[in-house]
Order: sequence, then C-alpha cells, then structure tokens
Amino acid sequence: MVEKTAKPPEVGTNMEPHFEEVQAHYDLSDDFFGLFQDPSRTYSAAYYVRDDMTLEEAQMAKIDLALGKLHLEPGMTLLDIGCGWGSVLKRAVEKHDVNVVGLTLSRNQRKFAQELLDGLDTNRTRRILLRGWEQFDEPVDRIISIEAIEAFPQERYGPFFKMCSSVLPDGGRMLLQAILGHPLKKWPELGIPITMTDLKFMRFIAKEIFPGGSVPGEENIIELSAEAGLTLEHKQYLTDDYVRTLDTWAQALEAHHDAAVEATSEEVYQRYMKYLVGCSDFFKRRVSELGQFTLVKV
Repeated sequence: MVEKTAKPPEVGTNMEPHFEEVQAHYDLSDDFFGLFQDPSRTYSAAYYVRDDMTLEEAQMAKIDLALGKLHLEPGMTLLDIGCGWGSVLKRAVEKHDVNVVGLTLSRNQRKFAQELLDGLDTNRTRRILLRGWEQFDEPVDRIISIEAIEAFPQERYGPFFKMCSSVLPDGGRMLLQAILGHPLKKWPELGIPITMTDLKFMRFIAKEIFPGGSVPGEENIIELSAEAGLTLEHKQYLTDDYVRTLDTWAQALEAHHDAAVEATSEEVYQRYMKYLVGCSDFFKRRVSELGQFTLVKV
C-alpha cells in the first residue's frame, strides 16, 4: 500500500502536456462519441472472449483482463494515465475496492468521469485530474494506461516510463495497452507493401485525428521501460479484437449519421468514418497491431 509520506524522485522534466492537441479530438462532442461507443464510453479495443459478445460485454472483458494483470488489493491506489470517460477506474473501484486517480487532458472527459465516480457507493477516494503525466508526482501502488502513449511525441516515451517508475514502489505493477507500428524499412520483410495510399492515411491520422502523437513499436516499449527500471513480465496481442471493435464502431456511427451530423457536422462525420474504416484495414493487414504489456518495477 502507498505510504502517503513517500516522495518519489524527480523525473527531471519541465515538459508541458499537449492540452490543445488532445482537446481538439476528445472535446469534440460527448454526444458524438456516444453514438458509436458502448454505454461504458470505453474508447479503446475491446476483448472478444466469445464470438457472441456484445461490444459492451467485450469492453468489460478487456477492462477485467487489464486490471487482472495488476494484482490489485483492497486499499491500493491505482493511477490511470489517459483515463478517458472513467470506465476503467469505475470497474477498479467496484471490483477491486481501490482508491483511484485518473489523468486526462480533456475537459469533457474530466467532468464526465468525475461525475461517474462520484456516483459510486464507496469510501475510496476517486479523483480525476485535468493534468498530464508530466505534472504528476504522487506515489501510487499500480498504474494502468490504455492507448494513451500514442498521443505522446516519441521523444516523451522515455520520460514517461521514468515518471511511471518513479511513482511506483518496488514490485509495483503497470499495465500498458498500446497501438503498435513497424518502421517503414521493416514493412517489406513483414510482407507489407509500401503504398502511397497507406502513407497518405498515416499523414491523415497524424494531422486530422491525433495531432502531435506517434505510434510506438514493441521495441520502444520494451527497451525504454527497461531503462526506467521496469521489467516486462508478460505481453499479449489483441490485434484481431481491434478489427472487430473498429468495425462495430464504424457500423454504429454510420447507422447514426443524422445524429452525428447534428452533433458536429458532415465533415466531422466523414472524417471519423474514414478514420475508423482505415484503421480497421491497417489492423487487418498487420500494418498496425495492438499489445498489452505487463511491467513490474524491479
């Protein structure tokens, strides 16, 4: 359990979080995202344990899979970096009886998630902070971060893992779920042809969907986390699950075209349909992959 008097070592960075770039995506419209997300408002790959699972069931299965790898105990403090609309922290409180802290750069997410957690019948502390990991230095017992690292520029990967290591105790555990890419020079040996269509789609994602972000490779995560004192205990790929998740989102958004346009605009609707359909294609062809990494502080 966290010793509240403990003071983690300084990470040694004055980097500012990229609030504007993240808010450009996530503060678009809660109503818009709700048209294609499941009721838990989980915005990451689901985990289809059975073929007959609904999206909501598969999202809960993903959350339980991730939380289960952390070996949570009642009274621990869990930090969620990039907590979204709060579904992971809600489940952690309900199922594992822990204190929770969530970090988000989105004003909409911060408001939604705090209200969600405030409604729980528990004495555990529940805080959602409008803050980046660059601004966090409180000791915690466990860390979870699901598809947030892709929003960071690559030069921040190293400092990110150092910060995580600095706030964890010895033996502390971290679960990282990340979209993964491959260096272009490796595409031919992986059987992936380099086409102008794919290059244009990657530029579209970088400019129109997630400005300022970058997609790590597996080697980035393993090497940089190791340099920060975190050992890779386990990795699991959920690439096919993301294909089904993205296809389900795209079908739902298409079915709610009029409501999506009313909430935003036809331009935004078309942009997100292009994003969801194109990402599904990338995962099908293994241009992109999805991994869960269980890291332990040594």
